[in-house]
Amino acid sequence: MLDKKFLLFTAKFLGIFLFLYYGTIAWIGIAAPGGYYNPFVAQWLDYVSWIKHSLMTGTGWLVGLFGYDTVQEPGFLVRIVGKRGVFIAMSCVGYGVYSFWAAYVMANEGSVAKKLAWVLGGILCLWAINVGRISLFLVAINKNQQMPLGIEHHTWFTMVAYAFIFLMIWIHQKKLTPG
Repeated sequence: MLDKKFLLFTAKFLGIFLFLYYGTIAWIGIAAPGGYYNPFVAQWLDYVSWIKHSLMTGTGWLVGLFGYDTVQEPGFLVRIVGKRGVFIAMSCVGYGVYSFWAAYVMANEGSVAKKLAWVLGGILCLWAINVGRISLFLVAINKNQQMPLGIEHHTWFTMVAYAFIFLMIWIHQKKLTPG
């Protein structure tokens, strides 16, 4: 017989994940010209573009630590000055892994304050992994180097991000479980 507590967690997790993931896709559609475009949302509430800008800024900062000067160009392009650049597409944002992590934490027990701290802390860690991935890719393409093992950089991000999520889940469960 299935545990009611587990079934409730699973239902909450799936509901929250689907809401966050597909809600973000819908929000992208509302903030992009065409279709269901809303200029107010596009100008003031386009959080996906904020994330894209922060990824560009974080990448510029990180590669700058290693002596590379970068420039941010229109269309969410970050490039090493005078060289090749990386376009931050919607698939680069990471809203899938952010949604997974947030849904996991919110579906668990705990106070709102603790859940908020876990969600924000986890998303910040995942964002940092993403900045690292984009930075490595930017440097690699400018040195004409392939990604390790011939695996595409988005796939690397997904593998590393979910490995980190499972580590965070393990830590989270250790904190939740008394004794």
